[in-house]
Amino acid sequence: MSETQPSAPRSTNAKFVTGSTMRHVVVMTATGSIGLTALFLVDFTDLYFLSLLGETEVAGAIGYAGAVIYFNVSICIGMTIAISALVSRAIGARREEDARRIAASTILFTVLFTSAVSFLLFLSIDYFLVLLGAEGEAFEIAGRFARITIISLPVLGFGMCCNGILRALGDAKRAMYTTLAGGIVNAVLDPIFIFGLDLGVDGAAWASVCARFAVVAVGLWGTVSVHRFLEMPRWMGLRRDIGTISKIAFPAMLTNVATPFSTAYLTYTIAPFGDDAVAATAIINRLVPLSFGVVFSLSGAIGPIIGQNYGALNMARVRRAYLDAMKFAGVYVLAVSIVLYLVQDLISAVFNASPGAALLVGIFCTWVAITWAFAGAQYVANASFNNLGKPHWSTLSNWAKATLGTVPFVYYGALWHGAAGALIGMGLGSLVFGVIAGVLGYVHLARLARKAESAPAQIMNS
Repeated sequence: MSETQPSAPRSTNAKFVTGSTMRHVVVMTATGSIGLTALFLVDFTDLYFLSLLGETEVAGAIGYAGAVIYFNVSICIGMTIAISALVSRAIGARREEDARRIAASTILFTVLFTSAVSFLLFLSIDYFLVLLGAEGEAFEIAGRFARITIISLPVLGFGMCCNGILRALGDAKRAMYTTLAGGIVNAVLDPIFIFGLDLGVDGAAWASVCARFAVVAVGLWGTVSVHRFLEMPRWMGLRRDIGTISKIAFPAMLTNVATPFSTAYLTYTIAPFGDDAVAATAIINRLVPLSFGVVFSLSGAIGPIIGQNYGALNMARVRRAYLDAMKFAGVYVLAVSIVLYLVQDLISAVFNASPGAALLVGIFCTWVAITWAFAGAQYVANASFNNLGKPHWSTLSNWAKATLGTVPFVYYGALWHGAAGALIGMGLGSLVFGVIAGVLGYVHLARLARKAESAPAQIMNS
């Protein structure tokens, strides 16, 4: 990275280099969680309205399809992490022209890459559903639902990149609007398409596609009309920036793909226990992002704060923001876990869960939900790795959790205590690897702080 002259004016977009770090964490996380929860509300509303059809196979099918769709969304989230890290770092270093060019290049890269991925997934969806254990009517329904939503993956990637740019600029409100628009559109269109047009499961899928176009429309309004930040992508710009983008984007994508891998393994392990167990997994997989959207959004919230202060070489504020995010995650998860414990019966009733499915939902609300505090620690640590020059650490951290922290815990949990044991095993693995990631993140911060004191000119290449 090129050095900036000391006399250069401070970027007006570098909002996180001053003020309370805890306030920045709370504001960015709160607004981000509202928008992100709205995005996940797409799946939640799909499952709710489809549950009104009264068919257990439908809930199971959405569980299978959800594991595949989660893979798609995770790719887009990885691109969002990359664009947010690169743009916020450039802004903190007072290089706004570079930030604009990198943003445009990343969007072009995202659209091209997700187009290729969606094409390959569209052709191979049956193979993945078989691997997950889908069969019969659930297999047919899941295949239709997944194919319809997969074709709009490039649209989702474009919209989430706009969201990442707005977050890097510190515009938490308009970043929230982008994903909130998607949730609102989906909630409105779901009953119309499913029941009004009598499209059933296909209607829910098409409502999700429309919601993704809404995300793009609002994202472009914020980045182009309001901030006038986004410029037209150019091939020359992509050729110049593709190396820089790839260094963060691919590790970030691999990091996020680890989560649907562990979710898919859980679904695969629980599938032999019957449709009730798979239906319970589908409910839990929708309940988690809705309840812990704040935890999910921590990575995106803390990333720009760390990135801008890292670009400004203020490591004391970077470390303060890291610890503030950890505290925030712990307090939030404790509060939500108490609420879930109290309303577990209501949740099962809302989704017309069978007695077997309701039992598993109750186990999650009672024993597993609290372990999301440690998942929050891992999200914060991964954000620090992505923004502080160690994106491959984030990849290793998440894949260690998705393999060593998932497979043996879930396998032996299921072997000893059935589907309930598998859920509890998932939580225990999250606890162990969340602690490891949190400690590693702090150690890396301490190392960078020491380097900043002794050789500040070399820290950005660490």
